[in-house]
Amino acid sequence: MPDFGPPPEILTVIEIDPATGFAMVSCRGRLVASHRDEFYEDVHRLIPGSKRIILDLNDVTHMDSSGLGTVIRLYVSAKAAGCDLQLVNLSKGIRKILSMTNLLSFFTVIGENDIRVL
Repeated sequence: MPDFGPPPEILTVIEIDPATGFAMVSCRGRLVASHRDEFYEDVHRLIPGSKRIILDLNDVTHMDSSGLGTVIRLYVSAKAAGCDLQLVNLSKGIRKILSMTNLLSFFTVIGENDIRVL
């Protein structure tokens, strides 16, 4: 069996609009246990200065329970700080995970048309 190396890490691209305090976090790769801390730190540092954070999960190819736990931790931290954490571009797999765990209703899931230009 060929060795393809370690799974690609989660990569985040962050865009912030200083006028509105909105942050768009585009995620790509695998949101799994081995990369959860890096992802958490990248997004968590945005919470104090943001009124709204949008996680674009369009290019997340896999999310395990640790990745899900990280998204939940971010939601709780954001809510406690008065920041609105929203999700956009959920794949069928991620939507299914959130539905099966009864967590989909906790998140505001928006469509691409609901994103204001950052």
